[in-house]
Amino acid sequence: MTLASTPPDAALAEEMHAMGERARAASRALGLVSAADRTRGLKAIAGMIRARAADILAANAEDMAAATAKGLAPSILDRLALDDKRLEGVASGVDAIAELPDPVGRELARWTRPNGLDIARVAVPLGVIGIIYESRPNVTADAGALCLRSGNAAILRGGSESIRSSRALAGAMRTALKAEGLPEDAIQLVATTNRDAVGHLLSGLGGTLDVIVPRGGRSLVERVQAEARVPVIGHLEGLCHTYVHAAADPAKAIDITYNAKLRRTGVCGSTETLLIDAEVAPTLLPQIAAKLIEGGCELRGDARALSILPGIVPATEEDWATEYLAPILAIAVVDGLEGALAHITRWSSGHTDAIITEDADAAATFLARVDSAIVLHNASTQFADGGEFGFGGEIGIATGRIHARGPVGADQLTTYKYLVRGTGQVRP
Repeated sequence: MTLASTPPDAALAEEMHAMGERARAASRALGLVSAADRTRGLKAIAGMIRARAADILAANAEDMAAATAKGLAPSILDRLALDDKRLEGVASGVDAIAELPDPVGRELARWTRPNGLDIARVAVPLGVIGIIYESRPNVTADAGALCLRSGNAAILRGGSESIRSSRALAGAMRTALKAEGLPEDAIQLVATTNRDAVGHLLSGLGGTLDVIVPRGGRSLVERVQAEARVPVIGHLEGLCHTYVHAAADPAKAIDITYNAKLRRTGVCGSTETLLIDAEVAPTLLPQIAAKLIEGGCELRGDARALSILPGIVPATEEDWATEYLAPILAIAVVDGLEGALAHITRWSSGHTDAIITEDADAAATFLARVDSAIVLHNASTQFADGGEFGFGGEIGIATGRIHARGPVGADQLTTYKYLVRGTGQVRP
């Protein structure tokens, strides 16, 4: 397969704006179909992904070969890779989204005014959503399916590393929609690897784009937030913490920490810093460390952690601010719950943080005072995932405060309008 040649800027601008117009038309067409129609389309997409599995995996093999030749980091290669099991997971995720309650038309609130006006607040689609993401081809399916479930049209711009995989997935999805008599332009992929395409998306495509969702590293999110001319649902890096409290159950602390770090190191919910209470660190930290080291994890510790684990790497201040996305874990020994809260307040990106404790009061304080999108008690930070929340999938983990926070699923891709029913009322 050969990649599309980079078009001149004028031609790219014309094509991007045409995509926006097609997406707007598809969005309007989706407004005329029923929830059952969207469900039918989603099931057809899942079936088509399975039917074209060989083609999708072949495209992914080309992406992997190119990425390996470029010497890309193992964490990127892990996010990029598809195999039979992962691709079935992608198709199953679309099936799960198809089974979700349709969010469009939900009555969010209803009341009657003293003058007899009946007022209802109901959920409606956002419209046309641009999703910019990096090396995860599964986002192509997740994002497209979630947008369809919520009645939105999607313009997808994946990373250059996954361009072949994303094309194959998007092609399968569009074919399925067309076969079901639904607007295939409800899901469009920016086929060029030209970085200028991102700038056109951020411009709003002549008013046809309603919102941008960036899913990637800090540099991508910061660029989108700085340059976008349309609203942004932001997703910052996952500087996630696991805090082992003095009242932690040792077995839970060992198992949860291991899973939080090493289940998959390249996901944004992977724990990057372990905080452990000074009261239990001398006895419990060596046990946690032994299992992590056995699993191939490099440990970097502060002075107190080094005094307990003298063979580990000394941590620098940069370690507390680094999303490794690799088998590396920073460790700080802290003075009780207040010490842990102070560290998290200073360094957390507001993504996901967890406490391991059997002390209900300590857990309640942590859950109340940690100001992150997801806060957990006695559970792995790797549960920071829309599928695990029952959303079927996610476009990302929103770390902002406006509109959506945490996993962005179908419900979070709607806004609302007011339906006001009268019997002839006029305002005095």
